[in-house]
Amino acid sequence: MADATRTLITGEQNLRRSLVDPPRPVRAAGGGRPRRVALRALGYAALILAAAAMLLPFFWMVMSSLKPSNEVFTAPIVWIPEIFVWDNYVTIWTDSGIGTWIRNTLVLSVAVTLLQLLTGSFAAYGFARMRFPGRDVLFLAYVGTIAVPWQSYMIPQFMMLSDLGVVNTLWSIVLLQAFGAFGVFLMKQFYETVPEELAEAARLDGLSEYAIWRRIMLPLSVPALASLALLTFVNTWNDFLGPLIYLRDAELWTMQLGLRNFVTGLYDVNYGVLFAGLTISVLPIAIIFLLGQRFFVEGIATSGMKG
Repeated sequence: MADATRTLITGEQNLRRSLVDPPRPVRAAGGGRPRRVALRALGYAALILAAAAMLLPFFWMVMSSLKPSNEVFTAPIVWIPEIFVWDNYVTIWTDSGIGTWIRNTLVLSVAVTLLQLLTGSFAAYGFARMRFPGRDVLFLAYVGTIAVPWQSYMIPQFMMLSDLGVVNTLWSIVLLQAFGAFGVFLMKQFYETVPEELAEAARLDGLSEYAIWRRIMLPLSVPALASLALLTFVNTWNDFLGPLIYLRDAELWTMQLGLRNFVTGLYDVNYGVLFAGLTISVLPIAIIFLLGQRFFVEGIATSGMKG
């Protein structure tokens, strides 16, 4: 009788245990591994195809810079020329002012980038950490200028710079782009991820707000500063409309403006020389991005986070 009772109790306990935690189906070891490997391979293949599609125009530009002019737009497309015409690079370098164009563009890009890093980070610290009446309204109004197209106010801006006497000088482009609402927005988003306790501890140690910005915030915001520097440098380097309006003398032309006038002048039909100039104009941007891509990705990612 005792054995039968013990058997009934054990059976009841097993039934309850199975209802609470039903047995899981036994899977073969490593059964999901081939599927994960296949999905990862498909993901890599999709990324490779997307990268190839994005790099294809750049590859065609480089190859076109090494072709004779009458072979650039052949149908069907000849991706790799039979004879590499290296003289296209010699021609663009000797028969144009490309050295002056590169120098002017580099001066403008570096100056504008440094000024935007200074003004953007400084203003962003004020919007992120300082408390004053109308701060949020002022910030929204300032950031809202991003949505206003430049064409709507470029005429009054040109008249203002004309009154200052800086038209037809490099100072006009520097003053035009020394301030940027996007840089303020980007840096403010990053500063808000920095714990407020760091600033509070610095204030207890006697640091001023300027010292906190310079000695604490700037060293911590290197990724965001690198992202802003890269974006500003690229935009200034590729700017065409600004130099077209403000720079008139040939010795002040930038890379984009010089290539435009170079093509419409003596070499308007020599597409091989044109693509050689375009390749030279793209190389600095590609090199800078390759060197700073880690900081760029990190800065963009952290600037979108809230601490």
